Amino acid sequence: MKSQILAASLAASLAGLSTLPAFAGALDAPAADPIPPAAPASVAVVPQGGDWTGGYAGVQLGYGDVDGSGAADGDDVLYGVHLGYDYDFGTFVLGGELDYDGADIDLNGAATVDGVARLKLRAGYDFGRTLGYVTAGVAEVDTSLGSEGGEFYGIGVAYQINERYTVGAELLEHNFNDISGTGVDADATTLTVRGSIRF
Repeated sequence: MKSQILAASLAASLAGLSTLPAFAGALDAPAADPIPPAAPASVAVVPQGGDWTGGYAGVQLGYGDVDGSGAADGDDVLYGVHLGYDYDFGTFVLGGELDYDGADIDLNGAATVDGVARLKLRAGYDFGRTLGYVTAGVAEVDTSLGSEGGEFYGIGVAYQINERYTVGAELLEHNFNDISGTGVDADATTLTVRGSIRF
């Protein structure tokens, strides 16, 4: 009887050992499915500036204050036109402009200022739809005493309403010496608002 129990136990042990490889394989972790790489996140491209390259023409309206020799002072409304061209280098903008302001500024009866023409150089920074710039150049004033050349400098700003229309403002300081040989000097400050069509 003992030999039968021992034989049965031995047979059960051998049967158990024969199943070990099957259990060992079953304990292996199943191979994981490959994970596809994540799509790269899209990066929004923010434009660094607007496009200011091209020609433009427009009108301006403003105010002029003239401080002349002695009592030759006065101020009044200005109205004019401008024509120019800009080239946008990315964030730096360089351009040139011709403009003319008509006026009827009475200098306390000593003379009148009838207008001023300017040849401008503009250099500015492209903020996108806004252009801030400095400007300088030569000017010629037309007065009842005669005409005289001088220089000016100033600052300005322009804003693109859309690709075709811009609005802006400009503040300029002028200096004219010995107008038409009369010995009369004059400094003038002008402030204008401007509207332009770009092409």
